Amino acid sequence: MAEKAIRRDPNRPPTHPGAILREDVLPAVGEPVAIVAKKLGVTRQHLHRILAEKAPVSPEMALRLGKFCGNGPGLWLRMQQAHDLWYAERAMKKEIAKIPTARDKAA
Repeated sequence: MAEKAIRRDPNRPPTHPGAILREDVLPAVGEPVAIVAKKLGVTRQHLHRILAEKAPVSPEMALRLGKFCGNGPGLWLRMQQAHDLWYAERAMKKEIAKIPTARDKAA
């Protein structure tokens, strides 16, 4: 049986890593936000901002989450990057369209 690549709908924004934490990780861990924040070495308020999708996952937070979850920081950074880039592309669409693409002069 051949594997089929699953493509994400380009009109749907990528999931914020805070949503993954809120919906999947914290329920699986079964501990209150305050305890998880303490284990991560961050304030409860900072973790709440990420869970509410009001704050991004920084490289430092990705290191903390990667260690806590056992899946490394790269996953958390890629999720945040995909989320940020999707919104930036839409916010800057008209401005980016005005920028010419440099042509290879050797060609």
